[in-house]
Amino acid sequence: QVQLVESGGGLVQAGGSLRLSCVASGITFSINAAGWYRQAPGKQRELVAGISSGRITNYAASVKGRFTISRDNAKNTVYLQMNSLKPEDTAVYYCNAGGAYRDKYYASPNYWGQGTQVTVSS
Repeated sequence: QVQLVESGGGLVQAGGSLRLSCVASGITFSINAAGWYRQAPGKQRELVAGISSGRITNYAASVKGRFTISRDNAKNTVYLQMNSLKPEDTAVYYCNAGGAYRDKYYASPNYWGQGTQVTVSS
């Protein structure tokens, strides 16, 4: 059974930083692409960043230059370093793994974490 467990969310002031972690189990993590998504109230879930098994990355335009996705295969973990946070980054952030990576990351419909809340105050 595949499990993805996110952590690292919280409340931070604008301009601050947070690092999200997602630990995967039940999946051969090293050969799988992964991604971070977010969903703000009243909005659709959107791709924030993706990383291929070969560590190719892509980012949403709104976060490029501020967020960095990385992975540690030895720890079955994917990270999202978020710097220069803005109030519009406020959302529940979800981890996804096992999807496809082509021009960007395409989520697996089956493998989602439970989400972690990020709130950025102005």
